[in-house]
Amino acid sequence: MRNNIKGVLTAIVTPFDAEGDLNLAGLERQIARQLDAGNGIFCGGTNGEFFVLNEEEKIAVTRTCVETVAGRAPVVAHIGEISTRDTLRLGKHIASLGVDAVSVITPYFVPLKQNELVAHYTAIADALSVPVFLYNIPARTGNTIEPATARALAEHPNIIGIKDSAGSYESLTGFLNAVKDIDGFDVLNGPDSLIHQGFVDGCSACISGLANVAPAAINAIWARFNAGDIDGSRRAQESVTQLRTDLYSVAFSPAAVKKALQLMGEDVGESRYAVAFNAQQQQQIRQTVTTLLNSMA
Repeated sequence: MRNNIKGVLTAIVTPFDAEGDLNLAGLERQIARQLDAGNGIFCGGTNGEFFVLNEEEKIAVTRTCVETVAGRAPVVAHIGEISTRDTLRLGKHIASLGVDAVSVITPYFVPLKQNELVAHYTAIADALSVPVFLYNIPARTGNTIEPATARALAEHPNIIGIKDSAGSYESLTGFLNAVKDIDGFDVLNGPDSLIHQGFVDGCSACISGLANVAPAAINAIWARFNAGDIDGSRRAQESVTQLRTDLYSVAFSPAAVKKALQLMGEDVGESRYAVAFNAQQQQQIRQTVTTLLNSMA
């Protein structure tokens, strides 16, 4: 079964409380913000800090997303682990919760050949009852899905697309060109700087970390494009690109996104991994947030 997921999916942050534990009520509030803007949900990914969540927490986050969304928008959950065995164990739990699809990052830390990636993804797609998106983010994993590999995997009836977060237009177009004649296999854009161009070139959806901070502004890129206002979509992209430049010049996501949300009054807590902001960096983020809020007024 191939589901066509369109528009904006927010790579939702995972809120923590003052003790660093899951704040599921806070997650519900963040999901509500996204639904109000017309966005779907991508949970348990990079912005969701999957790398510091245990399996029980990943399941709890996904369950909260599915139950809060309640069918009003797509929910895609990330399940990728280093081993095929662990990915399958988590994937079967996640599939039982009612997600629309799962996303699987390439195994990380260990270098793999392309045929090994094919075997990994094929085993996962064979075993799971929900559709599978490949997830390419080589800067974080050390493994790259090549366009020819994506094309080969696109022949699998349960692999419905790829999320490309390599960060370059060259990578995105490589996947779009490789699978352009395969019906039902979608390319999802990861970098917030390429949302508009991705839609122009044929991406069905984007998965946006910045949508946590500016849900309506990100959605405007898609909504205007979908309505045929291509120039309006491009202008919406320009404002988002500036936000991305200003925010990520201080620190990478998810920490920078979470800090911005805190300064906007959102109760999302701190990131769990070892990151710290000095006074100057916090002031830079505060100025970025102030500029954003003024533009929304």
